[in-house]
Amino acid sequence: MLLKIYFFLLVSGAYTFIHPITIYGRYFVDSETKEPVSVMQALFTTITTNIQFYIKGVDYQPGGSSGVTSDSDPLSDPVICARDIALFQDLGINTIRIYSVNTNLNHDACMTILASAGIYLVLDVNSPLPNHHLNRYEPWVTYTKEYLKNVYEVVHQFSGYNNTLGFFAGNEVVNDKLSATNSPVYIKALVRDIKNYIEHHSQRPIPVGYSAADDLLYRVSLSEYLQCVDHDLSDTVDFYGVNSYQWCGEQTMQTSGYDKLVEAYADFSRPVFFSEYGCNEVTPRNFDEVHALYSKDMTNVFNGGLIYEFSQEPNNYGLVEILPTKDIRLLADYFLLKQQFESLPELDYRHVLQGMKENINNIQDKLRTRPHALPECANSYDNLDISRGLPDPVGSAYLTTGVQVEQGKYATITESEFKSPYKVFDVDGSLIYINEPTVQLVEDTTSSWSSSRRNLRGFQNCTYYDLLGDSSEFGSFTDDENEGDSKKSENFILSIFNKVSKAFVNLKQALT
Repeated sequence: MLLKIYFFLLVSGAYTFIHPITIYGRYFVDSETKEPVSVMQALFTTITTNIQFYIKGVDYQPGGSSGVTSDSDPLSDPVICARDIALFQDLGINTIRIYSVNTNLNHDACMTILASAGIYLVLDVNSPLPNHHLNRYEPWVTYTKEYLKNVYEVVHQFSGYNNTLGFFAGNEVVNDKLSATNSPVYIKALVRDIKNYIEHHSQRPIPVGYSAADDLLYRVSLSEYLQCVDHDLSDTVDFYGVNSYQWCGEQTMQTSGYDKLVEAYADFSRPVFFSEYGCNEVTPRNFDEVHALYSKDMTNVFNGGLIYEFSQEPNNYGLVEILPTKDIRLLADYFLLKQQFESLPELDYRHVLQGMKENINNIQDKLRTRPHALPECANSYDNLDISRGLPDPVGSAYLTTGVQVEQGKYATITESEFKSPYKVFDVDGSLIYINEPTVQLVEDTTSSWSSSRRNLRGFQNCTYYDLLGDSSEFGSFTDDENEGDSKKSENFILSIFNKVSKAFVNLKQALT
C-alpha cells in the first residue's frame, strides 16, 4: 500500500506541494489529488490527476562529468539553482535529469526550489568517481559492497523528496558486443538491489529504471530482458529510457524511424520515454520531433522525453552557455525549443484515457492466467548474454542497517532565495533577456503540458468515463456544466464522483 506523504513548503506566507509520481501499467501518473474546492471540481480533479504524466524536460549536468566535485554538484548551490530553475520555467518543462551528485553535500534548498517550481527529478545513481559506477566490460570487479553503499546513499538521500520521480540504475552500460556479453545481468541485479533498498528504507515506492544507448542491436532486446521477471518482481525495471538521436533536421515519423520505435515498444509493459533526444547534426536544432513525441502517433507508447542538454559542453548540445561570470547566454536552440514547447496543442484527454483503458484491459487479461502482468524471462535475448544469471547481492547488510547519510527534506526558503543575482543574456550577448532570474511559485502541479491545472477547459465535449467502461451510466459533461449547470443535481454529481473515485482506487489496487 502506498504511503501518502505531503511535504508542505512555507514560502513567503504561501504553501505549495508537489505530488509524487507513481506507475500504473505502462504509464506515469500523478499519485495524489488536490483538496477539491467543489464537488464538480473534485470530479475533474480526480480525472485529471489520474491520467498519464508526460515528461517534458531537459538533461541537466553543468560542467559535464567534471561538474561534480568534493564541494559542488548541480544541486548544491541554491543561487545557481534559482538561476537555472527560472529558465526551466521559462522553457515550460516539468522534469530534469541529473547524471551524478555528491551525497556529502546538502541538496535540500535546490530540491525545495525545484518542487516549488513544479519540477521533478530523474536521477542517475552512478557517477564517474571510483567505486561509483559499474565497469561495463568487467562488472564483477566493480559490483562490490562499497559500490552498493554509494548507490544506496544516493537513493536514501533523494528518497526524501516528493519530486524525485525515479532513479536510473545505469546509463548506456550496454553499448557494444563485449558489454552486451558481460553487463546485462549486473544491470538487472542493480535494479533489484535498489528496489529492495527502497522497500526497506523509503517512505514511498520510487520507480527504478534504465537509460539505453542509441543502438538498434541492443536497446529493444535489453528492454525485454530488464522488464521480465527472473526471480521476483524486484528484478524488473519500473521504466525504460531510450537515448535517441535519430531525428535529425527536417524529418517525419517515417523517415526518422520514430514509427519503428513506437512499433518496437508497443507491447512494453512499463513506461518508456526518451531519456535523451535532440540530434545536433543539423544546427541550429529546430526540434520538430517535439511535436511528434507529444502527438497521438506516440503518446500511447512514449511518456515524453528529456532534451539533451541544458548547458553547452564540448559535445555541442547546449541550450545555454554558462559564462565565466556565471551569467547565462541563451543559444538559438533555447528559443527554438521553447517555441516548440509553447506551440504544443492541448493534451487530447480522450485519446489518453482510451489508451489507458486498453492498457488496463490488457493487464487484466494477463492477470487471469498468471500472478502478475509482466512476462517471465526467456532463456536468451538477441545479442545479449544472460547465461550466467543474476549475481547474489553483495550489500544485503544495508537492507537492515541502512546507510549513514541523512535523508533529504524540504527546507524553508525565503523570498530572496528564489532570485538569482546573475543575468541572462540574449543570443548575441548584448541584450539582457532576464535581469534577475526569479523562480515563480507553482501552487499545484499536474500532468498537462503546462504543468498547471488551469487548463481544465481542454475537456470540452469529452466523455470522461470511457476509462471506466460503460460511460452511459455517468453521462457526459462540458465546460458549461462545470461552470454550474443546474441540469445535474448536486447529489447526482456526488454519486458520479464517488463512483469515479472508487474505480480509481480499485485500479490502483489492481496495478500495484
